[in-house]
Amino acid sequence: NCDWSSDVCSSDLYTSGAVGLTEDGLVALRDLSLVSLPERNAVRRLVDDENADRETLYEEIARANGHPEWVTDNRTTFAARWVAKAAAGWWFRSGGDWRQR
Repeated sequence: NCDWSSDVCSSDLYTSGAVGLTEDGLVALRDLSLVSLPERNAVRRLVDDENADRETLYEEIARANGHPEWVTDNRTTFAARWVAKAAAGWWFRSGGDWRQR
């Protein structure tokens, strides 16, 4: 589903392997060479924006539960859920190594 303002689709980035999920609940650039040169800066911004949103989510959940110290646990829990729900072929980092679902 393309919902970004550029021609880049989030699912295409995951499917191509340019972007992957991390063990700390964030998104990372895995292989920028899979993105066309004109789109690379847009992809970097999209990853940064997505990670900022995810950080806010983890912090807000911890705060809403009255346990700001749970941020790390939230990140770990969500990371496992993101990977479990990822489409076949998407990449994720586990133990420092990239793996394909």
